[in-house]
Amino acid sequence: MHTRIAEIQSYLRHNDHSLAVRRILDASLDTADGALLQEAIRVSQSYRQYKQGELPASFFESAQQLLNKINTVTERFAYQSTRLVTARDISKTYGSGNFSLQPISIQINTGDVLGVVGENGNGKTTLLRCMAGQLALDGGNLEFPLLEHPDHYDIKHHLAFIPQRIPRWYGLLKDNLHFAAAISGITGEENRIMVDFMLERLDLTPYAHLTWTQISSGYRTRFEIARILLQKPRLLILDEPLANLDINAQQSILTDLRFMAKSVHNPMGILLSSQQLHEVEKIADTVLLIKNGSCLFRTGEQEKTAAAFVIELETTANREALLNILNGNGELQFNGGFYTITSKELQAQQILTKLVTGNIPITYFRDITHSTKRFI
Repeated sequence: MHTRIAEIQSYLRHNDHSLAVRRILDASLDTADGALLQEAIRVSQSYRQYKQGELPASFFESAQQLLNKINTVTERFAYQSTRLVTARDISKTYGSGNFSLQPISIQINTGDVLGVVGENGNGKTTLLRCMAGQLALDGGNLEFPLLEHPDHYDIKHHLAFIPQRIPRWYGLLKDNLHFAAAISGITGEENRIMVDFMLERLDLTPYAHLTWTQISSGYRTRFEIARILLQKPRLLILDEPLANLDINAQQSILTDLRFMAKSVHNPMGILLSSQQLHEVEKIADTVLLIKNGSCLFRTGEQEKTAAAFVIELETTANREALLNILNGNGELQFNGGFYTITSKELQAQQILTKLVTGNIPITYFRDITHSTKRFI
């Protein structure tokens, strides 16, 4: 806890206020102290009130006072990594025979974030639905070590699946969250506090009294995550959660999901699919690249370690200028948007140094040597 408090204080000092507030909420939840959680909610509400302008000194004073209190609490939850699911060579072929998910093996523990990336139509959703028990397997098997008799009912309550197209709900957003909490056994004052917490944690408070038709698809996704988290699933599976979010919200949600996976209050395993390769690679412990139903690449596989250094580059310089800079120490390809440089001799930093020294204008530069992007 002390390390986390120091991190939050660093966020506050360096003007990462939004991240600091979200982490204050998380830290308060992990204490299992309702009074501290309510205090954190008030700090978050205060931040939201002033975030468009300069934050007053009272905000920082309140935040620091709360952090001091959190720092003195002995955590009542114990975090322990636990195996949640193991998929052994699972496969699925659709009746028409037009598509087959080839045998894939996966293991997910609490705290793990596993990303499945690839283009549309290559099997990401099929894999996730198989992992969620929504599709009957044609081969392989799923093991849920925490479940004595993993029938459909037990599996459904062990994990939560959020599809890309969020099911429509009726009534007010906040009322739906209260209902979701109630059917999960959260009642009375705890129900009110936990709903307020989720509203603040996922930036839903301004939309609490709106309906489905009054909020954007991105905030419907946030609502669905809030609703599911109130149920405390052990395994959270999300199909394309970034599809309806703007570029700023994408990384924010991914970062939050990573924090939530490693929560002391309710540690989870998270399995998500996306076409946003780089964003997922930033936060996932393991990334699988699915192509034509097969796992083409899995991060950490030694046998597929890159034999050359690969970078992506966007520049207004022409091909001849770049080839002159490389001086025969690399291959150059152009896909109409980016150049790709592949070199066995030059590492990314050396390539960047040569480009800067040669006065090559650079608008984008990325080392994809160990990224799934090099396989697409």
